[in-house]
Amino acid sequence: MWKQKSQLTEVDSPEIEEAAREGKEVNLDPATELPAPTAEEELAAETAEQAGTGATTEAPEQTELDQLKAERDRLLDRLARLQAEFENARKRAERERAEYREFATGSVAEQFLPVLDNLELALKSTGSEEQLRSGVSLIVKQMEEILEKMKVKAVPTVGEAFDPRFHEALGTVERDDLPDQHVAEEIRRGYKIRERLLRPALVRVAHNPKQVDE
Repeated sequence: MWKQKSQLTEVDSPEIEEAAREGKEVNLDPATELPAPTAEEELAAETAEQAGTGATTEAPEQTELDQLKAERDRLLDRLARLQAEFENARKRAERERAEYREFATGSVAEQFLPVLDNLELALKSTGSEEQLRSGVSLIVKQMEEILEKMKVKAVPTVGEAFDPRFHEALGTVERDDLPDQHVAEEIRRGYKIRERLLRPALVRVAHNPKQVDE
């Protein structure tokens, strides 16, 4: 250690240390070259510099992270809102479909109520068998008129060529007065609405031996 102008400075020089022990004043020449720093001193200085640099870059990185978190929160909130809107729209559509089905069913049922009333009157009737048959025929005609208003029509059968799209064959009968593979008998009436089949007609198909032999 050496003393100069009341300030203590550490200098790694044997001559200066010896002069300081003897109490002599040592004048340093500004041009005098000081010893080079050791590897440990350079490493310590570099570490301190990197630490200082890291402290300056930490703030911008933290700001960017906060911005990403905020953007993530906004996207999650938007996603939650979209999911809620989609669920509400789905429930509203289901409710509207259910209401429409109820309205359509009610409209159809309302048209058949007079038919039901006439059937009940027929059951309470004390007239003859012929009168009862006539009354039931009128009820059937009334129901056919209602179905026609709804675009529901019976599938043509007897005399028509067998069509598997609208007919269901229960068997065949030999008939020489009808073309082969034509409907000879109707077992149960079939119905279609416009061109869409509601149920097929149950029929028996004619088998004409004369046409087969020819």
